[in-house]
Amino acid sequence: MSISKALLAEFKHESNNTRKILERVPTDKLLWKPHEKSMTIGRLATHIAEIPIWIDRAITQTEFDFATAVFKREAKESTEAILQLFDERKESAIKLLESASDELLNSPYTMRRGEQILITAPKKVNIRNVGLNHLYHHRGQLSVFLRLLDVNVPGMYGPSADELSIA
Repeated sequence: MSISKALLAEFKHESNNTRKILERVPTDKLLWKPHEKSMTIGRLATHIAEIPIWIDRAITQTEFDFATAVFKREAKESTEAILQLFDERKESAIKLLESASDELLNSPYTMRRGEQILITAPKKVNIRNVGLNHLYHHRGQLSVFLRLLDVNVPGMYGPSADELSIA
């Protein structure tokens, strides 16, 4: 199996799980946060929706520089807008992964902050670390935020406690 097909299978499967949890974010609570140092739930959900762009970056670029990058740290205004952003980013990442060769995915990708090299690794490693693991990390945070708001949390790898019939 090619590298792109393996990454694509996982990304598609996990995108379904990601969408399930994003659907649970209540629009009327987007400004809520559990702690003063935390993001709002709206910003966290928007960040999750944005993460697939890292797959695009890894495939189409050779490096990313945090020193010169412009980040919009905004939160979408509704759950529907968050889902739309996620769907757009997901579809773009899927198209790029479908056409990525093993040669391309084995080529180097550098993340830096100005002159400081943070990591240089094959693009496939960057996709795994920043495009997938980063997504799972924040999805876990979102599940805690939802639990604290008493919103039913969907199961990711089987039923959640909210989906089980506990007598």
